[in-house]
Amino acid sequence: MERRNFIQALAAGAAAGGIAATQAANAATAATAATTGAGGASGAEARAQLAALAQKMSEPVLVNMAAGTLKKNFALEVSPTWDGRDKGVAYLECFGRLIAGIAPWLALPDDGTPEGRTRKRLHQLALQSYTNSVDPASPDYLSWKVPGQTLVDSAYFTNALMRTPQALWDPLDAKTKQRIIAEIKSLRRIEPPYINWMLFAAMNEAWLMSIGEEFDPMRMNVAIRKINEWYVGDGWIKDGEAFHFDYYNAFVMHPMLVEILDVLDAKKGAFWNGKPEELRAQAIKRMQRYGEHLERFIATDGSFPPIGRSLTYRTAAFQPLALLALRKQLPQTLPEGQIRAALQAVHKAVWNAPSNFTKDGYLTIGFVGHQPELGDWYSNNGSMYIASASLLPLGLPASDSYWTAPAQDWTQKKAFAGARFPKDYPVNY
Repeated sequence: MERRNFIQALAAGAAAGGIAATQAANAATAATAATTGAGGASGAEARAQLAALAQKMSEPVLVNMAAGTLKKNFALEVSPTWDGRDKGVAYLECFGRLIAGIAPWLALPDDGTPEGRTRKRLHQLALQSYTNSVDPASPDYLSWKVPGQTLVDSAYFTNALMRTPQALWDPLDAKTKQRIIAEIKSLRRIEPPYINWMLFAAMNEAWLMSIGEEFDPMRMNVAIRKINEWYVGDGWIKDGEAFHFDYYNAFVMHPMLVEILDVLDAKKGAFWNGKPEELRAQAIKRMQRYGEHLERFIATDGSFPPIGRSLTYRTAAFQPLALLALRKQLPQTLPEGQIRAALQAVHKAVWNAPSNFTKDGYLTIGFVGHQPELGDWYSNNGSMYIASASLLPLGLPASDSYWTAPAQDWTQKKAFAGARFPKDYPVNY
């Protein structure tokens, strides 16, 4: 699919009142003000593509949840190997994972652009969705009482609030805030297994700490210690006692560890025999190193290795690069124009398949298109919304250097063109 058709296909799927297809296409193709470099695409074009994808992914979920009709209209799909757990958690997965990725975008100041008007509307829908999510009288009251999986997706729910408190937490009414706090604290009944789940419990406690609520330091600090114990070197972390070659370092490990440590450091939290500021600096360096590996995974056409479980999380595999870009913490080895061009290619390679979405606009189970056989025993179509994690750079304004820097070829593109590119060596931190 050509780039122009890709943009138009994304925009055409949005509901009336959003970014119209012609507006999105024109924004991308008429972006003459931005610099175009070796990567071949302007920053304005890349942003238009990503904003159109963000709207297409968000619109059906937020419109329905704000109206209390998500459970009614979101037709559930589970993998062929579904393990029989309560399917009701899919709605929390859908909303929580989606909002964690788009929260920084929704938090940008209002403006009169087509994107700005869409963003403002989606922001208001998100606030109403948060209200409905904890209102027992709402048809879309989420499955807070379900065991196990609820802990996982509550962490994405709170991660969004922690990333953008001024946009998503502060505007909520007092009753909704108290309901959210109560639901999150109630999840302490769930004991996380000694795998990546420890970070979900820790994320909830970090969020409570960030808003001045009573928190459990044990659930937070033990998780930090275990993740550091599981660090195997050169940017890679085990998921428990055994190393698995998959993308869980991207889905959970690095991003959540860094953001939990952000709070612990900012709030001067206690950490026995360790300094939060030093642990945070170390975690950022390790995520940067892992990001260097991820960048080298990206092939000349934007494809990347289909490895490990949860492959159907699609572009969430690049959350560390997206988060580092948002935080303005990309390492010097990964210039902004290079990462923007590389991620643009990744998004095109994955999202150009029409069957990524149902006829009603919801995500399907799959990697590139609808491939339910790739689902795992815990996979449902709500799980797929973690893919929004690759949209995090939209939280940077259009004037930011991430969008205005000249595009550059990424490592594999240089390597297979016979151009000069830097060699890669292990690190010891």
